[in-house]
Amino acid sequence: MTREEKQPSLLHNYRTLVTRVDELCRRITDEFGPYLVCGPGCSGCCRHLTLSWVEGFALAEAVQALPATAADAIRNRARSASATSPCPLLADGLCLLYAARPIICRTHGLPLLATATEGTRRVDFCPENFRGLATLPGSAVIDLDQLNTTLAAVNALFVAERFVGTAPATERIPMAEALLLTP
Repeated sequence: MTREEKQPSLLHNYRTLVTRVDELCRRITDEFGPYLVCGPGCSGCCRHLTLSWVEGFALAEAVQALPATAADAIRNRARSASATSPCPLLADGLCLLYAARPIICRTHGLPLLATATEGTRRVDFCPENFRGLATLPGSAVIDLDQLNTTLAAVNALFVAERFVGTAPATERIPMAEALLLTP
């Protein structure tokens, strides 16, 4: 058994979190599917985001796993992206790395409970979704504060292990820069 096989990937904790988020989103989608409009081609919310480092490296690894021509095309899109442009992974309304998309993209459009600026908690979701539904049960809502706290902890562990003694200068990385990383 090689060293890599014995030692879990630095992205193991992140992938475990993604699996749990996907399970939660799938449960909500299965239960409330008739009230959800978001789907393939629905891309109005796809913006050029900044990511945690662990998400950036997960995307970079996904790019590296592509055939060379597809990976080069994504890297070229990333090089020409600006902070105000749509997501560099968006092509013809679809995500080029859908299976590896960040957590924010996985939960987008679904009901998110978050603390607002004034300290109150509120639920927000795509205004196209949940039309005709009088109320949302708690089972349909994702606690964004809890999710972000968990992601921050996973990211902190990743940064500590990946950047031993030399933490990155910024807390987050633009998606275009992440797509150019060498995992």
